[in-house]
Amino acid sequence: MPNSLKYLIAGAVCMMSAGCQKPVATPDPGWAVNVGGDRYVGVDGTEYAPDSSISGGVVATLDAVKGSQDAPLYETYREGDMEISRSMANGVYDITLHFAEPDDVPGGTRVFDTIVEGNTVIDDLDVMASRDGKVRSALAVTIPGIRIDDGELNIEFKATAEEPVLSAVAVRTKKPPSSAWRLTHSDEFDYEGAPHSSMWNADLWPARVVNDEDQTYTDNVRNLRVEDGHLIIEAHKEDLDNAKYTSARIHTLGKVDLLYGRIEVRAKLPRGKGTWPAIWMLPSAPFRYATKCEEGDTWQGSADCDAWPNSGEIDIMEHVGYEMGHVHGTVHNEAYYWAKWEQRKGRIIVDDVDQAFHVYAMEWTPERIDVFLDDTLYFTYVNENDGWRSWPYDHPFHLILNIAVGGMWGRAGGGIDDTVFPQKMVVDYVRFFERSSPSNEGDQ
Repeated sequence: MPNSLKYLIAGAVCMMSAGCQKPVATPDPGWAVNVGGDRYVGVDGTEYAPDSSISGGVVATLDAVKGSQDAPLYETYREGDMEISRSMANGVYDITLHFAEPDDVPGGTRVFDTIVEGNTVIDDLDVMASRDGKVRSALAVTIPGIRIDDGELNIEFKATAEEPVLSAVAVRTKKPPSSAWRLTHSDEFDYEGAPHSSMWNADLWPARVVNDEDQTYTDNVRNLRVEDGHLIIEAHKEDLDNAKYTSARIHTLGKVDLLYGRIEVRAKLPRGKGTWPAIWMLPSAPFRYATKCEEGDTWQGSADCDAWPNSGEIDIMEHVGYEMGHVHGTVHNEAYYWAKWEQRKGRIIVDDVDQAFHVYAMEWTPERIDVFLDDTLYFTYVNENDGWRSWPYDHPFHLILNIAVGGMWGRAGGGIDDTVFPQKMVVDYVRFFERSSPSNEGDQ
């Protein structure tokens, strides 16, 4: 039985069951299509129409796709140069494209461009490389701010090496922030000196504690300060404590912890190979779902303790400097994390992240986690209601801001370019919100 048919049957059973997971409402997509396939309703409520408005390419199928809560969406695709042409109301849209490499080929084998409204929005996309060299791994890429002025959406996929593949397309209008949020804590950085100790702690770590990172974390003013209305986290090429780089990592543990709510961080990112800035969250009670260690044990960077990933991680923003402009939102947990090549993630492409401020935001409810860049929703993770292994997000987390240098991911694009340092992450504000009224579907 095809997976799509299994999904439709399961959906019918679900409608008759009071206890099953139902799709969660999401912003109205202007249009969404399951390329090569039939109607499909995503876990976030997005309704994908059967294949239409697409010319070119050959329809094919695959199974066992990893890295997505919507695996059936990827079981059909088109392969080959193709075009999408569809009547759309004039306006500004965000477009999410879904891909999966069907063949176990080396990186660089299949490379293609994506052109929207006559502009190349993804240059030389290598789906295999973008998903860590793993075949049949889902890749969702969002392109924000596409303007339609002539009443027609036009998208082209053209090969530069081997033929393009495409699994699905979703075209959405932007979702403004809900009015249901009430500000509870903030740091506007309207002072000078060290970050306020009432909100922030600084980690003082040598290199290699986590992720094989190459820097020493300090609280030295060179690495960490507030000046001219901004928080500055600055990475330097300098020797300290057997490391060749210094940087800073600060967090709100025990001072501002959050269980459900919204976080906004307005920031400008560093650039260059080897930089790895992040805005992210870890559990404030890390041993909540640990099975191999207990309170008091070393857990960050430990191979002997499963506090991570069991108790969860939420990545609001990660960026690696060898792939400028590609911003990632991700969750990690025992069921789905990078070592299993099953991490749930989305990516958005914004060219000026190192030149302009953008608002990196996350909304977290008992039902879902949504990640935004400015007003563009580009990643959603839905509670599957099957226990802590996939949803450990039922207890307080705290916020972390840092620039790592190198590390496993930061070096993956060809090492560290020492000529780019120093590099800064400049933060304009950090804001925490909670719901001012009970959650309802219209606010999701």
